[in-house]
Amino acid sequence: MLSATVIALNEEKDLPRCLESLKFADEVIVVDSGSADRTVEIAKAMGARVVVEPWHGYGAQKNFAMRQARNPWVLNLDADEVVTERLREEILREIRSEKPASGYAVARKTFYMGRWIRYGGWYPNYVTRLARKDRSSWSEPNVHEELKIEGETRKLREPLLHYTFYDIADQVRTNIRYAEQGAADLREKGKRPSVVKLLVKPFAKFLETYLFKLGFLDGLPGFMISVNAAYSVFMKHAFLIERMRPKDLP
Repeated sequence: MLSATVIALNEEKDLPRCLESLKFADEVIVVDSGSADRTVEIAKAMGARVVVEPWHGYGAQKNFAMRQARNPWVLNLDADEVVTERLREEILREIRSEKPASGYAVARKTFYMGRWIRYGGWYPNYVTRLARKDRSSWSEPNVHEELKIEGETRKLREPLLHYTFYDIADQVRTNIRYAEQGAADLREKGKRPSVVKLLVKPFAKFLETYLFKLGFLDGLPGFMISVNAAYSVFMKHAFLIERMRPKDLP
């Protein structure tokens, strides 16, 4: 009844914890895009079906993974996410019910700098991850893909655990990667570079996450999250400016 999918690249550190939490699924599929570590070996040893597929982008890779599923319901996880026992029970209860929804969103609860983050927009951060295969597909931007549902989407009560960045350096590297991809999305949409946005939007992002979304209640980790969020926005617009030819600049 239920397939679980994970897209992976060099995820030997996080993957065992993720796959252990997915043992309740009828099948687990790991789509690997060329790992140089023990990701494939670990996935096979833990009973997952491994499919090797070149990288096509986040949304496209998840759509590929979904097409490999043999069951009507598909649960997608990132390698650094974990299904708790209570979430597992809720998932099974919902998909076995008489009138399930077409898709389900779950709140990610993120562990960062030694604590569970409760504010700043990080929790509850609802992401749609469980859906009927025939009523869903992933959007395919360069970054921040979404699972689109045909029909009703409900929210699950239990959170999905998210063990994010190993350290601040890992967070900065990820922010830069996402900023580059975000800049590519802006350019593809015909957005022009703007020095005003470069100056204003990072500051607005910091205020949004740290003050309006109460990030300050998470202490120092909340401050670090807000600063990094602002930095990511700054870099996205900086990359857009950098990549436009001088004659295209306003």
